[in-house]
Amino acid sequence: MEPTFDAIEKAEIVKQRQQHIGRLLQRAYRAFTEQGTALLQARGHQGLSLAHTTFLSYVDEDGTHITVLAERAGMTKQAMGQLVTELEQHGYVSRKPDPSDRRATLVRFTAAGWQFLRDAAEVKRAIESEYTAALGTDRFAELRQSLTMLLDYYAQAAKSSS
Repeated sequence: MEPTFDAIEKAEIVKQRQQHIGRLLQRAYRAFTEQGTALLQARGHQGLSLAHTTFLSYVDEDGTHITVLAERAGMTKQAMGQLVTELEQHGYVSRKPDPSDRRATLVRFTAAGWQFLRDAAEVKRAIESEYTAALGTDRFAELRQSLTMLLDYYAQAAKSSS
């Protein structure tokens, strides 16, 4: 049997579902990524999904093993291998033997991958400029500081519980 709610309680639950901090952060993230994706596409980076652009943030400047990329992304090596293959087809990364361990492969940026990183940095700066214009310099700096503090807090909590 379904629980019953009066109209006021139901309206409050609906409001809370949309306005809690987790939902606001999720909506802000989605708006940021949608705007960023559109701006990157305007710069010629077509055919990239959110998974592709997120993956590119996990690759180190000198290359990264697929197992490490999979750990960072929280996915299987097989799924990561598929993403690497897709990004190789787009020309953003290549696989090279690891000079320190010939059995291992490093995923490295190609020239197109480095251009993507340059474009992504410019896009991020443009979006942050819009945020600064909307919030003001002090409030934007406070937002960045507050989010950093929250992330540091949870990183410390995770270390403590390990």
